[in-house]
Amino acid sequence: MALELSSATDEIDWARVAERLLYLFPPVIGVGIVGILQDVEPGVPGLQWGLVLFSSFGYTFLSLGLAAALFLDARRVRRRPQASGHWQPNPLFNAIFALLWAPVAGVVYLFRRHRRFGTPPAWSGWWLVVAVSLAATLIGTVAAVIAVVFSLPRLLTTAVGLAGAISFGAFPVAIHQDAAYVCTRADSWRPNPGLYLGFAFLSLFVPPLQPMLAGYYLLRRRRALGVP
Repeated sequence: MALELSSATDEIDWARVAERLLYLFPPVIGVGIVGILQDVEPGVPGLQWGLVLFSSFGYTFLSLGLAAALFLDARRVRRRPQASGHWQPNPLFNAIFALLWAPVAGVVYLFRRHRRFGTPPAWSGWWLVVAVSLAATLIGTVAAVIAVVFSLPRLLTTAVGLAGAISFGAFPVAIHQDAAYVCTRADSWRPNPGLYLGFAFLSLFVPPLQPMLAGYYLLRRRRALGVP
């Protein structure tokens, strides 16, 4: 039984599991931010605390899952010394790091792993989602300015909510997946998906960074592949 369980564990691509878990952190954190800011319908009692609790439990669950994924993947890498070269990740260290600061631990691990093994390419059209995220942020910013100038609170809420939802839910996934595609297709530019995922996470808390990052990425992509 133990041998079968170990074999089943080894068949799972734990690096891809870590990626998917990282993708879920921004939406979970976003739900908590909404709860803290009390940006919900006032007629629903307890909803604000419910959102905060959901975010807290969700973050904890994702952290535990990411810690397990990094531990198992690092252990597998250490068993392949010829393939991993000089990189010998410590399974226990990465697991503890993930428990303490999960998003950063995951991004750093994927960044270093990509430098040795690369990242499997994905759909070639993820740049479209990056472009939509950029457009949503710019349009949302303009709408928010108009709402403030003309005292339109409903427009302000809608603009900020729409731009925030796209940024938190789609932008990190899109830029990471597209970077994985570009680095296997372009000779002049090989973006590290882990690095761009980290910048995308940072842009969620430094809003001006998101349009700059998206614009820069799309420009470099066009120079490398001719698209967009």
